[in-house]
Amino acid sequence: MRLLSGLVLAFSLTGCAALTNPSKSVEPADVLKTYSDIAEAGYTDSVILAQELRTKIQALLNNPTQETLQAARTAWIASRTPYQQTEVYRFGNAIVDDWEGKVNAWPLDEGLIDYVDSSSYGTESDENLFYTANVIANTRLRLGNQTLDTTKITAKLLAETLHEADENEANVATGYHAIEFLLWGQDLYGNEVGSGERPATDYSLNNCTGGNCDRRRDYLTVVTDLLISDLKEMAANWQEGGAARAELAAKGTDGGLATILVGMGSLSYGELAGERTKLPLMLHDPEEEHDCFSDNTHNSHYYDVLGIRNVYLAEYTRIDGSKVTGPSLADLVKTKDAALDAQLRTALNASVNAASNVVKAAEKGSPFDVLIAAGNKEGNALVQGLVNGLTTQTRSIEAAMSLLGLENTGLEGSDSLDNPANVM
Repeated sequence: MRLLSGLVLAFSLTGCAALTNPSKSVEPADVLKTYSDIAEAGYTDSVILAQELRTKIQALLNNPTQETLQAARTAWIASRTPYQQTEVYRFGNAIVDDWEGKVNAWPLDEGLIDYVDSSSYGTESDENLFYTANVIANTRLRLGNQTLDTTKITAKLLAETLHEADENEANVATGYHAIEFLLWGQDLYGNEVGSGERPATDYSLNNCTGGNCDRRRDYLTVVTDLLISDLKEMAANWQEGGAARAELAAKGTDGGLATILVGMGSLSYGELAGERTKLPLMLHDPEEEHDCFSDNTHNSHYYDVLGIRNVYLAEYTRIDGSKVTGPSLADLVKTKDAALDAQLRTALNASVNAASNVVKAAEKGSPFDVLIAAGNKEGNALVQGLVNGLTTQTRSIEAAMSLLGLENTGLEGSDSLDNPANVM
């Protein structure tokens, strides 16, 4: 799916445009407030676009055509833009990390939810009893000695019974990626161009394909409503007086600043450079890509990278075009070491540009799963360039922690970066 290249270019070129005044006295408490204000704005924007997604999904259910299905898919992609920019808040903020699995868990064993192509997916898994449970097709699930009544597809069934059922993280029943699978279906193209091709008639009551269209409609409705309620919960947590702000304040200013930098560094290194980028590149495996059904991974990676820079510079552009800005980490670092601030800004901009290059390749017909294919030397190099940029900026983030005298409690790592022999 296409992202407006002008938007990427605008973000890429304006990263240093709003430099703050280094002579201005900046208090750490003010930096923490801006950080919290940006979180509130990002999650609020996520709620707004999730609600717009719900409207498009209702239009699909009212009139299942390829046009209404495509409109819902476009709304899903749009909804990812602000959410991915909030992922930098996950690491270091326990209240976010404990919640995140409900909305953005991946990868998922999609056979838990709906029908799959058994020739590519298989029929069973030694690691997951729910691998092909297909709750949409079954009003009762017999799993070992367990019998689950799934007659009604409810929020409680999805969120409390099926999500991470049997303590298996591959059992993802809620969140963005469950909705993605329901809108696109499986991507059966491997490392070739092409995404999921679920037909709109999978939601038709009069011309049903795939079977159980009534239950599929129910699942899509319930899971989207759950996403909205979960996002509302986190947006409220970051409002003035909210639980997330209270948790951050309880750490004190040094603890709060460390939280910001740990969040930046962990997303940059272990999660994004490692698990989401280097791992699929090493394995040349499209099943490891983040938005694997829609082939939207390039956009999700780009906005993750942008979110990291947002937090350092303390500037976020809302979906209505307004900006949230204020005292920043950049101000604090620049006051102590202007050279390190310049180094970190340069590294952040380089990563944004590397991610932008991946987006541009996708817009020209080579999405992430094509770029990581074995033998695609040019594509592999583009993806490795993103890994390299993220790794370089992480070293500067760690230097900023040291400069500010903050405790580095350890950034998230990844075997794909730290112990590649364990992966291959």
